[in-house]
Amino acid sequence: MKNIKLMNKIAKVGTDVFDRAKYTVSDACETVDAIMVRSAKLHDMEFPAELKAIARCGAGVNNIPVDKCTEQGIVVFNTPGANANGVKELAICALILAARDVVGGIEWVKTLAGTEGVAKAVEAGKGAYVGNELLGKKLGVIGLGAIGGLVANAANALGMTVIGCDPFITPTAAWNLAPSVKQAATYEDIFKTCDYISLHVPATAQTKNMICEKTLSMMKNGVKIINLARAELVNADDMKKALESKKVSKYVTDFPTDETVGVSGIINIPHLGASTNESEDHCAVMAAKQLDEYLTNGNIKNSVNYPNVALPHTASARVCVMHKNIPNMLSQITAAFASVNVNIENLANGSKGDYAYTIVETNEKVDDTVVNTVMNIDGVVKVNCY
Repeated sequence: MKNIKLMNKIAKVGTDVFDRAKYTVSDACETVDAIMVRSAKLHDMEFPAELKAIARCGAGVNNIPVDKCTEQGIVVFNTPGANANGVKELAICALILAARDVVGGIEWVKTLAGTEGVAKAVEAGKGAYVGNELLGKKLGVIGLGAIGGLVANAANALGMTVIGCDPFITPTAAWNLAPSVKQAATYEDIFKTCDYISLHVPATAQTKNMICEKTLSMMKNGVKIINLARAELVNADDMKKALESKKVSKYVTDFPTDETVGVSGIINIPHLGASTNESEDHCAVMAAKQLDEYLTNGNIKNSVNYPNVALPHTASARVCVMHKNIPNMLSQITAAFASVNVNIENLANGSKGDYAYTIVETNEKVDDTVVNTVMNIDGVVKVNCY
């Protein structure tokens, strides 16, 4: 019996993926084979030795200590694309909120409660909330992955001129873009020319504060910025200064902070990007299926810290090895099996950055001798048997 610990409330349609004859799924597991998490922060958590995997029901993994997990041989999964449509729809809403003072107008109408002649007052006062249409405006989309690509296509369908920039775009993502979405060579091309800018990149050391005094100074006066990705992408102090000077006319963020709440010109959405019933269901199901496949067969799909490696489970036993991505590891692993007279039937290997993953199948008995022999190889992090 394997134990799945829930660190947040996970949609039932996701937890129902696990066969209860093989799994215990609870928020109170004493021994833990895997963790499912949404927003709970795991940085201060001590991970038990038996923990094999963490599945984040969502795309971002900044609440998980990924480096620590990698060093301990814990596979971290995410669910790219599962919540993409929900975030895309909110991004279109954010563009409209930035273009037209819908929020201000709604709040003003509330002040008319209890007075006579509301309809007449509305007609007299609505001029204070006149905005602009999106049609014909230029939108720059930074990051063209699962979400950014959908946003680019949706904005294009609304009649905006869309240019995107993503140095790491995949061929599949590129093919999925509308033909009229233009490519920017650099982020600076977007900063200098766009009326609206929408951010869809992860929070990393390279993207932190990508919107700052320097980049803001390149932008058109009155630019409108949408951030449904991560708070860390925008330097809050520099943004407030840009709003005061009218360099930025509106900033819409899905990540309110102490620095952004109550600031004129900032619309704070309470992290609703993936908060749809459909998104939560899709993420939970995707995360659960990835965990089940890994815990059952050792196959990896959509890991952020180990490579995607899969092999049909056709032999009677398999040994999965997490190891450093350094020379001669495969030869040492295969030699370790040969040294204990175990024949290898099938093998698959992949690498991601400084780490690699190897699946070895055999029809012979796999015991502690095999595991210990492989573990004794310098550079091996963890060995799991299936």
